Amino acid sequence: MLNLDRLRTLSAVARHGSVSGAADGLHVTTSAVSQQLAKLERETGQQLLAKQGRGVRLTDAGRLLADHASRILSQVELAQADLEARRGQAVGELLVGAFPTAARGLFPAALAGLREAHPQLRARLTEMDPDSAVPRVVRGDIDLAVVLDWYNKPLPMPEGLAKAPLLDDPADVAVPVGHPLAGRREVELEEFADDEWISWPDGEFCHDWLMLTLRGKGVEPRISHMAEEHPTQLALIAAGLGVGIAPRLGRGPVPEGVRVLPVRHTMRRHVYAVWRADADRRPSIRAAVDALRAAGEKVSA
Repeated sequence: MLNLDRLRTLSAVARHGSVSGAADGLHVTTSAVSQQLAKLERETGQQLLAKQGRGVRLTDAGRLLADHASRILSQVELAQADLEARRGQAVGELLVGAFPTAARGLFPAALAGLREAHPQLRARLTEMDPDSAVPRVVRGDIDLAVVLDWYNKPLPMPEGLAKAPLLDDPADVAVPVGHPLAGRREVELEEFADDEWISWPDGEFCHDWLMLTLRGKGVEPRISHMAEEHPTQLALIAAGLGVGIAPRLGRGPVPEGVRVLPVRHTMRRHVYAVWRADADRRPSIRAAVDALRAAGEKVSA
């Protein structure tokens, strides 16, 4: 009899390409992963891993069993979804990921609403960038993620996922109070061609969007500082160190030294939830999406 936990461990090694990557994805130690795989090798009578340099690789038998494991685990998830749907109740644990401003702007109200309406459902939130959230949904590390598209840059979305729109989030330009354009009612991005910019870290989805958008306006970006969190970006802007983009979702109070200026041709982020299509019938997924939509309606009102 094949053990599901050990098959899940082998599948994680296949997805991540290493024991340490599988351990991170499963939120366990590398020792626990190695022990599970050793037990699986004894149960199957097959060598599933072979050393490769400082790491490991799957043997032919390991790849064969990992392929079966992926299909088996998918069928188990379908069975769990069907059983949950038959009960018609949102129960158990729901692991959710969201980018920081959605975590701040949507989830306090959404999680409180879920707790009140579905007391047997335990939703657990982790902040994460959309680029990492989507693969974690695909791998089954989390059940649902709240991610975003920019109006001119969609987030790559693999097959096998379902999605539901939550809200459209406008974004403004944030400038220091002493900036020559600080008194304007509207601006265009081209007017900041000579400014230094405060950006998200290099390689993040929103940083790539900013580079694409400014260059599309004929502006070669001059990035002076990079910061993950919008409050940090706004603090740098308040100090006169550059200008930046300030989405409205989860923005909170703007520092006294900052002015936010609407852009004439509005920039928007499309915020939506994604989950694995084979979990589509789970009442907990539907309950979470409904709660997030309700929170989004309050934000947009």
